[in-house]
Amino acid sequence: MAWYKRERDDDTAGAEKRSVPAGVFTKCPECRAALLTAAIEQNEFLCRSCGHHFPMPTARRIDLVMDQGTFVEADTTIESIDPLGFKDTKRYVERVRAARKTGGPSDAIRVGSGTIGGIPVESGFFVFEFMGGSMGSVVGEKITRLFERALDRRVPALVFSASGGARMQEGVLSLMQMAKTSAALGRLREAGIPYISVLLHPTTGGVAASFAMLGDVIIAEPKALIGFAGARVIQNTIRQRLPPGFQRAEFLHEHGFLDKIVNRPDMKPTLARLLKLLGPRQA
Repeated sequence: MAWYKRERDDDTAGAEKRSVPAGVFTKCPECRAALLTAAIEQNEFLCRSCGHHFPMPTARRIDLVMDQGTFVEADTTIESIDPLGFKDTKRYVERVRAARKTGGPSDAIRVGSGTIGGIPVESGFFVFEFMGGSMGSVVGEKITRLFERALDRRVPALVFSASGGARMQEGVLSLMQMAKTSAALGRLREAGIPYISVLLHPTTGGVAASFAMLGDVIIAEPKALIGFAGARVIQNTIRQRLPPGFQRAEFLHEHGFLDKIVNRPDMKPTLARLLKLLGPRQA
């Protein structure tokens, strides 16, 4: 038991303990630096110390890649209808409703027309904030329509993928989108219309196993996780230790699955050069 009592000045007696509000700082998972969240957002969601690519909101990515004011979104009224009446801890319709409140758009992809470097394109941008960018019937329909518009207009197609794969709440209907989108892409290829696939972190499951890996040119952001099954599933299946960096963009590039790894600030000029070089064949 203390034998004295510390007297406090009137100025400090009522003072509250100060703390940093949540969200002001973000720790970089690569270099462990403590960064101002606002500074990350101002720097295109890149770490100023090591260049780590943080997840980027879809709206910001559209502004970064597309020529200013040219992106005109299409198919905004298509919505999921819960064809299986799926329910786990929540009903599927409730999960979709909640995702719309946080993710913004009607589903996990935004598609539309615009220009990059003055070149007309049909483009799609996955919204990972919407149920992990999972692909259900709506996503498959939007991507198919994107390829069909590119074919009708004879302009290049471009998709930025970031997805956990097929949406389990739609069962086999979500898996059917792999074949549906790939068939539409096949018609585009037969007509000689170029398709550029950009893989973001992460691109996995049914998306990686279909149109995402079928680009005439396949690009990825640094250290993006890309693959079909998870690393632990593969390791437990083959009973072998996987090599370092397995399923990361650099590993895939080294083994010929990617054509190029592009840092975010260089993405738009790289795409503009590619679009200029590829150009659709004349009918």
